[in-house]
Amino acid sequence: MSNVTINLSSNTNKNLFDLNSYFSISIIITGIIIFLARIVDVSLGTLRTISIVKGRTWVSFWLGFGEIIIWIWVISTVVPQVKDLPILAIFYALGFATGNMVGIRIERWLAFGYMIIRVISRECYSQMTDALRQAGFGVTTFRGEGMSGPVVELYIVCRRKQLEEVFKIIKTIEPTAFYITEQVGEVSNIYRPILTPITGWRAILKKK
Repeated sequence: MSNVTINLSSNTNKNLFDLNSYFSISIIITGIIIFLARIVDVSLGTLRTISIVKGRTWVSFWLGFGEIIIWIWVISTVVPQVKDLPILAIFYALGFATGNMVGIRIERWLAFGYMIIRVISRECYSQMTDALRQAGFGVTTFRGEGMSGPVVELYIVCRRKQLEEVFKIIKTIEPTAFYITEQVGEVSNIYRPILTPITGWRAILKKK
């Protein structure tokens, strides 16, 4: 009976010792660094993919270079230790998942590229066209026939960053208007509102 008690006591002490070393400050700090680095490299990967689709060669090159440098460092840190410290794999996975979310948010904030907006209006197309043109957007109109009678389609091309501004004008004038959006590959020429020029990172990336 005494031997069993001694063995149980020694096993408990050993488990407690292992648990303390498992969650040591150095391991937690390493895990947090891996988590943050993974967020950065996955976000860069998201932006790189979008840049490839948009045909931005040099932007894709430098984003890919930065992404792979970080990835190699993270992998070289995690793989040799993951067998003994599986908690690092959890930090790695969390960083990857979070990086996808961060990358999408950054892409939406940067809003690369152009969009086509098709608006089908039955009543206020003339007022809507005038308002959009006064705001600096180019609008082409087409007459057609809908299920309930004659309609007019407004065809608008704008930067993605300006979508909310266009939607606001449409909904203010005709809340029931039907509209759809399409991604644009290339644009030969586009009207840009004078008050919203391309600045900051979008101006730099566009020159690439």
